[in-house]
Amino acid sequence: MKNRLFIGFLMVLPWVACQDKKLPYYGDATHRIADFRFLDQDSVWISNESFVDKIYVADFFFTSCPTICPIMSKNMQKVSSHFKGNPSVAILSHSIDPKHDSIPVLKKYARKLKADTTMWHFVEGSAEQVYELAEKSYFAAAAEEEDAPGGYIHSGSFALVDQHRRIRGIYDGTVDEQVSKLIEDMQILLKEKEEDKK
Repeated sequence: MKNRLFIGFLMVLPWVACQDKKLPYYGDATHRIADFRFLDQDSVWISNESFVDKIYVADFFFTSCPTICPIMSKNMQKVSSHFKGNPSVAILSHSIDPKHDSIPVLKKYARKLKADTTMWHFVEGSAEQVYELAEKSYFAAAAEEEDAPGGYIHSGSFALVDQHRRIRGIYDGTVDEQVSKLIEDMQILLKEKEEDKK
C-alpha cells in the first residue's frame, strides 16, 4: 500500500532542466491536465475553463479521512491565506469519496476550514473520473482500498499547475518545508506568467 501511496513521486521526473527563476515541467513535452468538469461545494461547474489565465494548486482528499487529510487541509489553508485576493491564483481539491462526499458535505467541510471559496474549490465526481484524472494527469495515487484507514488511499501531494495546464511542481502537502517551497514557487510562476504577457 505504501508503494501505491508514493506512485506519483516515482512516476514523475522533470523533463527539462530548470533555468534561473524558471520552474521545470513535469511529464513529457506535451503533457497537459486532461479536460474535466466537476461540481463544487456551491453546485457550480468547475472545469479547465475556470482556470483560464490562472495558476492553481490541486490535491486529492476525502472529508472523513482519518490520516493525512487534516494536515493537508491545514497546509492548503496557508497557501490560500498567502494568496488571498489574488485573482490569478486558485486551489482545486478533488474528493476521492463519491459515496459520502456530496455537495452539502463538501460545503460543510469548506465552512469548517473557513475556506475562501472564491479561490478554493472542493469538487466531487464519479470515482472513475477522479481516479483517472489523479493518475494520468496529476501523477497522483487515488483509489478505494478496503484495508486502508477510512477505506481509501491517496498521495499527499500538491500539484502546481500553470495557466497552460502544465504541471510545474509537485510537493508533499504534509510537510511544512515543502509547502513553503510551493508558496515560493507560486510566486516565481506568477512572475513568469506576467512576463509571458509582454
